[in-house]
Amino acid sequence: MIYLIAYVSILDELSIENYFMKAITIIKAGGPEVLKLKTVERQPLAAYHVRIAVKAAGVNRSDILTRKNPNAYGDDTPAAQIPGLEVAGEVIEIDKNVESFKVGDAVCALVAGGGYATEIVVDARLCLPLPDGFSFVEAAALPEVMFTVWFNVFQQAKAKKGERLLIHGGTSGIGIMGLQMAKALGLKTFTTVGSPEKLEFIKQHDLAEVINYKETDFESEFERSKIDVILDMVGGSYTQKNLNILNKQGRLVNINGMNGLTPEINLWTIMSKQLLITGSLLKPQSIEVKHQIGVELQNEIWPLLNKGTIKPFVYKTFKLEQAAAAHELMESSNHIGKIILEITR
Repeated sequence: MIYLIAYVSILDELSIENYFMKAITIIKAGGPEVLKLKTVERQPLAAYHVRIAVKAAGVNRSDILTRKNPNAYGDDTPAAQIPGLEVAGEVIEIDKNVESFKVGDAVCALVAGGGYATEIVVDARLCLPLPDGFSFVEAAALPEVMFTVWFNVFQQAKAKKGERLLIHGGTSGIGIMGLQMAKALGLKTFTTVGSPEKLEFIKQHDLAEVINYKETDFESEFERSKIDVILDMVGGSYTQKNLNILNKQGRLVNINGMNGLTPEINLWTIMSKQLLITGSLLKPQSIEVKHQIGVELQNEIWPLLNKGTIKPFVYKTFKLEQAAAAHELMESSNHIGKIILEITR
């Protein structure tokens, strides 16, 4: 009788796993404490999609934005319930129309939410194979930062070999990967950081010409550097300074406004130097736009990852149920590189 009860219990557990999964959910808008591990329904497998058993998921500042305001991206995206914009894992199910991957393949993927979970259903066009020798943790550090950098720096701003690129926040996930990508493709790189430790990291890895913005004014330091492209996530008072140091026909690309979204600028600076100001949100972009970014990344950047020319820097990993602690670290800005959630089923 004991054996029969145990057998039935195992069958019940397997049956439950067929319909449910574990995920970090945003129970209400708020601080890190609103992130709770729950059992939720599995997503149905859609046409041209794959189901991935998630092994690792990247933590990004966009996740904090959606945690504080699940409707942050408006009508372009559904309200956030499960955060997470990048994952790595193993394909465990494919739609009959998918030919690019098979069950058992190791992949990483850009997603529009839902990454903090034990599994996720993803359009196969947004999946990329793991680079040679990469762990799932390392691969989960790639999609969001690489898609963001490629879309903004190389597609939007059209940065090219021989030009000069400034990325603010050089030790962020975007900063470290963006500087590596730019250097590998022949650009001269510049950056700003906020501590002696971060300054030393940039110098140690020869990522860029760097200053500590808390000790040195970046406008004064870089005004003679003839910067062609600036990738900025700060906004606010940085905006006019960015315009001031741009070379003629320079391009300013905004991807966040951590210090303010409504800066005051001098239009004469823009007109006299024929500057371009642009910006974007990656999350609401169409599948077609993201797919094209992925195709270009696989052609241009994946060979560099396979050779070890560029690589992710993972600062710390947390268990899925420790997502709140991961967000606290992200908001402290004390990290250098990527923060990753490591997931076990």
